[in-house]
Amino acid sequence: MTNLQPVRGTQSLLGEDADRMAAVVAAFDRVRRLFGFKRVEVPVIESTAVFSRSLGETTDVVSKEMYTFPDRSGESVTLRPEITAGIARAFLSEGWQQYAPLKVATHGPAFRYERPQKGRFRQFHQLDAEVIGAAEPAADVQILSFADLLLKELGIEGAILQLNTLGDQATREAWRAALHEHFRAHRQALSEDSLARLDRNPLRILDSKAHQDWPVVDSAPPIDDFLTGEAADFFAAVTDGLGAAGVAWERAPRLVRGLDYYRHTAFEFVTDRLGAQGTVIAGGRYDGLVESLGGPPTPAVGWAAGIERLAMMIGAPEPER
Repeated sequence: MTNLQPVRGTQSLLGEDADRMAAVVAAFDRVRRLFGFKRVEVPVIESTAVFSRSLGETTDVVSKEMYTFPDRSGESVTLRPEITAGIARAFLSEGWQQYAPLKVATHGPAFRYERPQKGRFRQFHQLDAEVIGAAEPAADVQILSFADLLLKELGIEGAILQLNTLGDQATREAWRAALHEHFRAHRQALSEDSLARLDRNPLRILDSKAHQDWPVVDSAPPIDDFLTGEAADFFAAVTDGLGAAGVAWERAPRLVRGLDYYRHTAFEFVTDRLGAQGTVIAGGRYDGLVESLGGPPTPAVGWAAGIERLAMMIGAPEPER
């Protein structure tokens, strides 16, 4: 009999390891109910177009990391690499628009073909919280307060909320043009990956991991030079709301979301307790996502968190009796 091994990047859990994952989900469910977020379920498998249209053909996730294959009818299907796109698809195809503004939360597995490393697997598990159909900065404050309270509920201390604004569409277009001009003028100093991103998506160069890019990134024009009055007011309302809610944050002017549908708020909760893999919750406002899937313009904001990473940071749960 062949000694069968697990697929690389997957894991089986027993005892305390499984209990840690369950403890994270239980805390998420408690906080979800406190904030009035409905529990939803969406499929693990979707038409490939859901992700290629929402994430963009040129992103690493779509071009390199998705588990995509033809099913027996010949349709191209994909194991979800993240959960938000499937929720946006369900919002359109399942008639959920009638319930907007809609606060929803879910958790479950996602799949990416990438190099397994600490806290990151090819089959991993995410928490996901979304507010769909609310354009007010108060929705951003609520989703951030949810994340902040979840970390407190789990007893995870020292995670820092890093916050930025990506502005409205006019802001983003003006900033993108200025970044393209700046990086093009220094193209001889850029890494190969950043050169490939220069014309497609110069914002992605701002979060480059290549050391040779960093001096050019540091001298790039900041978004604050291009904020419209409306975008500046929106960001001020978010930060004022966080202050009123007692949520500590720090400005991260280089924090970006490379996809075109992101607007206004972008954020990450980061920690130094996981070594180089420091982000435990990340998200932002994605007012253009539903539209990219063929729906009407629909404001939305949300976040995702890796359950495995959170489970590594909590104390051992009480054993079941």
